[in-house]
Amino acid sequence: MKTPGDFLAEHVREIPRSGIRDFFELVQKRGDVISLGIGEPDSSAPWAVREAAIYALEHGRTGYTSNLGSLKLRQEISRYVEKMFGEKYQPENEILVSVGVSEAIDLALRAVLNPGETVLYHEPCYVSYAPSITLAYGKAKAIQTRPEDGFRLDPAADQ
Repeated sequence: MKTPGDFLAEHVREIPRSGIRDFFELVQKRGDVISLGIGEPDSSAPWAVREAAIYALEHGRTGYTSNLGSLKLRQEISRYVEKMFGEKYQPENEILVSVGVSEAIDLALRAVLNPGETVLYHEPCYVSYAPSITLAYGKAKAIQTRPEDGFRLDPAADQ
């Protein structure tokens, strides 16, 4: 008799379970702990943001945007990045909006990685880097970084 895991691709079955999710479940049962485990703040979005979302819903703005995301949002992102970091990006074709960093990393890896290519990534790091590389058919290779080196990734460390 087959189990649900038998229907998974081999490269997916080999990805170890993330302990951060187990930790998250434990924290949810406690009222005296603020979880920073999955990157969620301990406060709600500002009222102006929630109000704008409610307004959009009430006015039927529930359709899809461009695959890149709303042009207006991309224009604002472009202005912000230029103001804060001095880098100019064209919102029409150089900015893509995703629902989170894990999804953005997944999209980037699938767009540029060929099956079997090795990706060096730093450790310590967020737990999804290696699985994201594996899911994109790459080979994940951790490179240890150290505080005294500013946690910089040194590709020569792979030698």
